[in-house]
Amino acid sequence: MANGGIIGPINDPTRGPYTTTYTSSGTYTSPGFGPGTADYLVVAGGGGSGSSGGGAGGYRTSFPGGTKLSIPSSPVPITIGAGGAAGTPNVDTSGASGSPSVLLTITSAGGGAGVSLDINGVAGGSGGGSGAGGSTAAKCGGAGNTPPVSPSQGNSGGSRPGGLTTAGGAGGGGAGSVGSSVTNNAGGTGGNGLANLITGSSVTYAGGGGGGGGGCGTGPSQGAAGGTGGGGAGANAPNGTGTAGTVNTGGGAGGGGHAPGGIRGFGAAGGSGVIVISQTCASPTYNVASGVWSINDAYNYKKAGTWTNAGPVSVDYLVVAGGAGGGTGSGGGGGGAGGFRTSFPGGTKLTLTGATDYPITVGAGGSGSVQVSNRGTDGSPSIFSSITSAGGGGGGSENSPVPINNGAAGGSGGGGAYNAPGAGGSGNTPPVSPSQGNNGGTGNVQFSGGGGGGAGAVGSNATAPPTGKGGAGGSGSANSISGSPVTYAGGGGGGSQSNPVVASPGGAGGAGGGGTGAAYSPSTDSTSGTVNTGGGGGGGRAAGYGASGGSGIVFVRAPSGAVISASPGTNTVTTLPAPAGGCKVATFTVSGTLTTG
Repeated sequence: MANGGIIGPINDPTRGPYTTTYTSSGTYTSPGFGPGTADYLVVAGGGGSGSSGGGAGGYRTSFPGGTKLSIPSSPVPITIGAGGAAGTPNVDTSGASGSPSVLLTITSAGGGAGVSLDINGVAGGSGGGSGAGGSTAAKCGGAGNTPPVSPSQGNSGGSRPGGLTTAGGAGGGGAGSVGSSVTNNAGGTGGNGLANLITGSSVTYAGGGGGGGGGCGTGPSQGAAGGTGGGGAGANAPNGTGTAGTVNTGGGAGGGGHAPGGIRGFGAAGGSGVIVISQTCASPTYNVASGVWSINDAYNYKKAGTWTNAGPVSVDYLVVAGGAGGGTGSGGGGGGAGGFRTSFPGGTKLTLTGATDYPITVGAGGSGSVQVSNRGTDGSPSIFSSITSAGGGGGGSENSPVPINNGAAGGSGGGGAYNAPGAGGSGNTPPVSPSQGNNGGTGNVQFSGGGGGGAGAVGSNATAPPTGKGGAGGSGSANSISGSPVTYAGGGGGGSQSNPVVASPGGAGGAGGGGTGAAYSPSTDSTSGTVNTGGGGGGGRAAGYGASGGSGIVFVRAPSGAVISASPGTNTVTTLPAPAGGCKVATFTVSGTLTTG
């Protein structure tokens, strides 16, 4: 044969993926096979901080399933954005915004700066939080996704309402969520970042910085945690130094502490950005015939055990997202269950290509609310191939404005809180068919919250005194894809503070991992959704916070003749006994990779 090749398994003339990570600026040259297309992740530098948290650097990616970039044969310049510099306390200066990262036509904007006292946050990829201080005027967080792109590259920083005599700094926005606003001397939490598997393992990038604590007269006030994905923590008052954003994550910096009378702490620097390029497709002009390989290629593939005649395989799936956290206050709403999508039994299977890696994302549960001005945090989505199940909607919390009383929409909606009363959030959001979840229940005007929706039923409404109680979480749905029936995606029960004399229990969690709502009489705390069920967290009461939602789970069921593997090692593949006919089931309790043989 003229090119020295040998006949082997029929394969598409595609090489890769060739994955390259840039932690500093440089030049990318397409690997030896010439021009082609590539997936990308481009994260800019995070914002530096003053008293508030810096915004995360802009986060733009094609992976998985987005539009790839065309890679030319000529070298491509790579620009990695630096993190913004820290503000200095003696002159009350704000931090500096982060610098952009650039790959060809993709520019991710630097994170907005965290600011000094009594100043609005700065816009950026994600916005910086509003400044701490003693002014009674309201201050706004910086806008995210600035300049605007689609999909969005980030979220806004947290704000500070008017009327506070002292306040901590608000949290910087993250790629995955807004920064938390402040209601007292404690700083606001940084917005969470987003996880990505482009490198072959799950890494979270672009978390917002936490706000610094504000003066409280007789003692320190707490700085807030940074968002997942490299966000730095805010420092305690009176003069703590904020934590820098993590290098090569685009994390925003944590704000410095401050106190009345000119006592100030230092801000910190934002984390530098990163660019990952995964080139997977050769040019159409690349001269490789399908099924013809070099002798070296054939030897290496045979040695590695990948020289196979793998063909397509049809699989069933169950994809459950993370459940949401419960709300808080005198009757917080229960968290909505994570979205529940399945083909088993009798639905439309997915067809997978042989000898291919499929990234799996298992959504995290949302955090329970610890402030009456914030809902519980939404759960995170779980993803397998073309199937995305949406995270559960956060449970409503007591405080005005009215939108905070309402449960958030999601895979299943969060329960509404007392005080308006709050409405339950919509389930099956975004809409898919069959439905992935149900609505949350409504709160009651007298101190009890509605239950979060579940995969199998809506959350129950709260009931009124004298025997008022939180609404029960909606029940989940049972599924036997693993070989035995297990129930997933139950909603969290609503919290209750209805009556100190007559028993006023919190709502029961829905079957399928839903957490129980807190109660005033007898006094009990809310409970978290069960891990790897997608259950919603229970709603809180005045003296107890909302609870966290349970993480999601993903199952892939293949016929007996298929060759599949799951990584990392915490994920498993099992072979089912009769009557399942030796079917193989991959179970993912954490994000990882499914490989077909």
